[in-house]
Amino acid sequence: MNDKKAESNGNGANSDQPQFALQQIYMKDLSFEAPKTPTTFSEQQVEPEIKLNLKNSHTTLATDTYEIVLHVSVHATMKESTLFLVEIDQAGVFFIKGYPPDELSKLIGTYCPTTLFPYVRETISSTIGKGGFPSMLLQPINFDALYAQASQESSQN
Repeated sequence: MNDKKAESNGNGANSDQPQFALQQIYMKDLSFEAPKTPTTFSEQQVEPEIKLNLKNSHTTLATDTYEIVLHVSVHATMKESTLFLVEIDQAGVFFIKGYPPDELSKLIGTYCPTTLFPYVRETISSTIGKGGFPSMLLQPINFDALYAQASQESSQN
């Protein structure tokens, strides 16, 4: 019989059980540029080409504590001229403990960005609208699929 008592983390959970907690969400950086305004607003028909770029990065802040940053840019152009450019770094501090390295990597690459994305979506839509352009609603992103694709590409190299 094992006399060892399970350690508690203070909220009744076993410390040897995997743990995941969002500790903080914040915006690290936001940039909006509309270099051709107000001339852009006089265009009769504006059908911009939209380029969306996203990536995420992480930094270990302390044991089991990570800062995850979702970097997103939306670049709208028309006839090779920039209508607007929005760039945002949305971040969060996550406590992640007790996961094997492959699961930890997947949490950092999928679940954390999925948690941050609604904040990015709202900020981008609001910022574009405040810039005088029609609001833009970003479609949901499947971070699981992006992670799987990136993992497959890195294993082929």
